[in-house]
Amino acid sequence: MLALSSVSYLKATPSRTDFPLPSHRRSCYGENIGFTIRRLSFRRVGVRCSYAEAGVKGDSSSATIDVVADVKSERVVVLGGNGFVGSAICKAAISKGIEVTSLSRSGRPSLSSSWVDQVNWVTGDVFYANWDEVLPGATAVVSTLGGFGSEEQMKRINGEANVLAVGAAKDYGVPKFILISVHDYNLPQFLLESGYFTGKRKAESEVLSKYPNSGAVLRPGFIYGKRRVDGFEIPLDLIGEPLEKFLRAAENFTKPLSSLPASDLLLAPPVSVDDVALAAVNAITDDDFFGIFTIEQIKEAAAKVSA
Repeated sequence: MLALSSVSYLKATPSRTDFPLPSHRRSCYGENIGFTIRRLSFRRVGVRCSYAEAGVKGDSSSATIDVVADVKSERVVVLGGNGFVGSAICKAAISKGIEVTSLSRSGRPSLSSSWVDQVNWVTGDVFYANWDEVLPGATAVVSTLGGFGSEEQMKRINGEANVLAVGAAKDYGVPKFILISVHDYNLPQFLLESGYFTGKRKAESEVLSKYPNSGAVLRPGFIYGKRRVDGFEIPLDLIGEPLEKFLRAAENFTKPLSSLPASDLLLAPPVSVDDVALAAVNAITDDDFFGIFTIEQIKEAAAKVSA
């Protein structure tokens, strides 16, 4: 009989490995048991037990066996982690017990929230980054890199920066890469040839090529939430949240218009920055989460994590 005299409390998340007990009678305070260890959230597992053959009365004073196992937890690197979307991803990951490192040009944000103190803020430019400082030991990279400007600037920050990051992550053996991209809004092809979209699609192609079975591309539309710019807070949720609710309520009426060129500029529902962040966390923790994800699929992925 196996009697557990002390068992450390464990919080588990998906992707599990089952460890059956020996073929002898298995019992713990009179109930049949088996062990399941899930790899994502454990840091240390401690078990103290005594053992006796079936039919032999267990003696709690008998010799004990200490079993200690160190199980690697998730560690994510967020590129652009102090930005609007990046900071939301850092916050959501911390709330789920994930170790977080942010790499951005401005380093630590000027926020006074408790989660900020739990992030490792690294200042650096992705084009000149010391990857030895951020990538070793990472289990996933999430890139929020992107922006507007001249054609060349948009190709560089939306495309080349992300391509470089994907290559670095692959070279360092990081098993997952998640890219925050953009919905195409059903735009005509000539508009999709702008530096912004061509850069994004180039980055997507690199992720899906280098990480065919573990790379995720999230394509949200307009992202709303409380966005800070130069110390001022812009409440984008005052527009985005009611607009999202309206468009979802009117979906049956607007769906016939969705085939019209550029129709999604008006009809694609906005997405909460918190939903984008939770969908990214889903990609970090769920090994079956890979490929391209639409606005609706982002919402569904976020719901799974927040449930």
